[in-house]
This record gives sequence, structure tokens and C-alpha cells, in this order.
Amino acid sequence: MVVLRERSRRLAGFIEPCLPRPAKTPPAVPGWIHEIKHDGFRIMARREQRRVRLITRNGRDLSHRFPFIGLAVTALPVRSCLIDGEAIVCDDNGLAVFDLIGGHGTLASAVHCAFDLLELDGKDLRREPIEVRKQALAKLLRGAHSSIVLNDHFEGDGVTIYKHACALGCEGIVSKRLGSPYRSGRSGDWIKIKNPDAPAIKREAEEDWGR
Repeated sequence: MVVLRERSRRLAGFIEPCLPRPAKTPPAVPGWIHEIKHDGFRIMARREQRRVRLITRNGRDLSHRFPFIGLAVTALPVRSCLIDGEAIVCDDNGLAVFDLIGGHGTLASAVHCAFDLLELDGKDLRREPIEVRKQALAKLLRGAHSSIVLNDHFEGDGVTIYKHACALGCEGIVSKRLGSPYRSGRSGDWIKIKNPDAPAIKREAEEDWGR
């Protein structure tokens, strides 16, 4: 947490992202929406006039790695915006694969899978309910370049949605509480339920083992 605050002072415009709390099962009550969790890099796309920066959750600027995402954000019909999402590269089956986005080279095939809108034309949207932010994001991305896409959400039974996500080989789902604002740091309004068979689980276990 201290590292994030230090980096936020060095990189102007950096906002610590909202991070979901891990859980074993989705919420079993109404009042939640559910999104597919993709295996990639968490990226905040910040647009200020014609300047675009693609910032990681730790405050690093990776704009040079994802040039077409940057061009797509530059082409949006706004003066400024801050979009939260995940940079992914998909395999031939349309599944996000972390190994395809790893390394240090430029990735023309990367797509920004956008799921939240924090600022639009100078207006801070973080206190707005998530459904309002998502509606504004969907409107903003209508007709956008294919290098930035809306990460659709689903309503209904989270358990069923989670089972379908696992069957497709996705990393899991993130459930988000309706009516909630955007809060930096770990939040109970966002809950992540991971697919135990996803490659990300094995990768995280190997990283923990190597510490």
C-alpha cells in the first residue's frame, strides 16, 4: 500500500485501482452484477486532450507496449477520460491467455477490455453508482476501435454465470454490488471468484512457492 502511494505522487494522475476481495462462491443474494474475469494486465487508460497513458495497478506507464490501445483511446469523442480495465491478448479460441501478453515487446494484438469509467470530460464519476458508470462507459465505447471493448456484465444467478465462465476456461468472474461507488484499494463491493482450473491459479501458486 505504501508503494502505491509513493508511486501515485511520482506519476501525475495515478489513481489506485479498486481491487476485489477473493471468495470461494459468488454472492447468493440479489443486487449484484457479474463480469468475466480475464487473464491479462490491469490497465487504467487515462486520456488528457490528445495525450494517452496506459497505467498499471502499480503506477507504471505501459503505453509503449500497447500502441493500438492508445490510438483507440485517443480516437474516443472526449476531451478527457479515465477507463479501468484489463489489457488482454486472446488465443484462436477467443480466450485471454496471459502467456501471450507477457514479455517486454510491443503488442499490436492487445485489446483493452474496459469495465469501469472513473472520469469523463473533467467530471469525477467515482461517487456515482456502478450502474451509472457502466452506462456512461457503454455509451462512450459505442462504435469505438476494436482495440478497446466493453467488458459486458451479466445479471441473475452468480453461481450459474460462474459455472459457465469456468466451462469456457475463463479465469473466473468478478461480482460487483449494485449502487456502490468506486473505492481505491481492496473493496468488499467487488468479489472475485477464480476458476480453480485456470492457468492463473497455477501461476500464482508457483510464484508463492518461489518466494
